Amino acid sequence: MDTQSWKDVYKGMSSDNIKGLVLALSSSLFIGASFIIKKKGLKKAGASGVRAGVGGYSYLYETLWWVGMITMIVGEVANFAAYAFAPAILVTPLGALSIIISAVLARIILREKLHTFGILGCALCVVGSITIVLHAPQEREIQSVKEVWDLATEPAFLLYAVAVIIAVLILIFHYLPQYGQTHIMFYIGVCSLMGSLSVMSVKALGIALKLTLSGTNQLIYPQTWAFTLIVIVCVLTQMNYLNKALDTFNTAVVSPIYYVMFTFLTILASIIMFKDWDRQNPTQIVTEMCGFVTILSGTFLLHKTKDMVDGPAMLPVRLPKHGDDENGFGQEGIPLRRQDSLRSP
Repeated sequence: MDTQSWKDVYKGMSSDNIKGLVLALSSSLFIGASFIIKKKGLKKAGASGVRAGVGGYSYLYETLWWVGMITMIVGEVANFAAYAFAPAILVTPLGALSIIISAVLARIILREKLHTFGILGCALCVVGSITIVLHAPQEREIQSVKEVWDLATEPAFLLYAVAVIIAVLILIFHYLPQYGQTHIMFYIGVCSLMGSLSVMSVKALGIALKLTLSGTNQLIYPQTWAFTLIVIVCVLTQMNYLNKALDTFNTAVVSPIYYVMFTFLTILASIIMFKDWDRQNPTQIVTEMCGFVTILSGTFLLHKTKDMVDGPAMLPVRLPKHGDDENGFGQEGIPLRRQDSLRSP
């Protein structure tokens, strides 16, 4: 009886989940590749003009950089579409695969070193992603954007949304002016909290567009335009404070912390709004969480070892706060000097 009931709950991936999976994987491929293409464009532009790292804009005239930018846009569009077909608990964690693709392509194309533990981190991300894909909940059947609006206005999600907005306002007006330049969690907190609301709105908008393209016009409903407005406000706020975080703190610190908080809060919001776990048994839920933790571990290893290479130990290098993102090297491959060597004797 228990075996039969388990089979009734888990019947394999639905066609919508498969579409969402393919779109999410395509998104990671495009976004991961875009970093490498843009980086090659920046290097090429820096060789003949003023580098971007010192305020130059010669990369705007570099075709390769624009190819990378278009590739990133295609990846973001694919990610947007993925949310229309699959639950956020499936799509969001797969964003970690773009880190793997970027790391692998950097090793192959840019000849950058990848530490042994970095390879282990890639393997952990893959294992965690497969675990989540195999146990992700089926996408909820929705026939109208008004159904999504009803889910968003239920007491549980309204309470979450109000708590997020209050927390964001407190962070922006009370904590950021005093501690924003010294405590990374405040900037990342604003980005992640707003990001969880933006993903829910993006998913609602994606469902509306999917239904419209299938012949059921959702553009006539005010709820569609309300979700569009929420997406614009949330994304602009999210990107504004993410840029502030990247400008204030090292990218190697911002990226993993932001990924962890953003993914956790997005999954939490999806569980509350779309009730993903109501369609799963405890075994599937625990397995998903194990997969999520495995991805986090792999992401942590990748970022922790990004500046390390196999071989003899190197002298520690202290990077400035606004250091370049070229793995401790200037944009032309020149190691950054230790700060104490710049001081007069």
